[in-house]
Amino acid sequence: MKKQLSFTLNGSPIQVAADSHQTLLELLRESLHMTGTKEGCGEGECGACTVLVDGLAINACLYPAFEAADKNITTIEGLVEMKNKLSIIQQAFVDSGAIQCGFCTPGMILSAKALLDTQPDPSEEDIREALSGNLCRCTGYVQIIEAVKKAAVHMRDKS
Repeated sequence: MKKQLSFTLNGSPIQVAADSHQTLLELLRESLHMTGTKEGCGEGECGACTVLVDGLAINACLYPAFEAADKNITTIEGLVEMKNKLSIIQQAFVDSGAIQCGFCTPGMILSAKALLDTQPDPSEEDIREALSGNLCRCTGYVQIIEAVKKAAVHMRDKS
């Protein structure tokens, strides 16, 4: 049985019908066509499905859709700025060569955003901890960590 669910998605109010057994990942991809959020393991281990719920990085594959009621959800699509300009974090990932196959990238970027929104000058250890729930099979993490460091500097310079 479907019920109406209301929340904010990437800055816009949303009303959508959801099944009681649906995860936020399923709702985002299947009903709302936010396909930047990926399903990797389906068990909360890989971080490919990471989205922000009220600014916190969560695994959407484990998060019940109805828990999103009245919350602010941000997906990778919500980071793009006016005129399709990449956000500072997205651009830092491109500039650092931190994108290989790209499957883990949306989750990595959103985990990095959650960190940088609360800690504008993180140590490398802070970055590694924030990204510890995100797995990458391609880059070996060096470029990803470098991208987060770069983004932190650019975000501080911008403010």
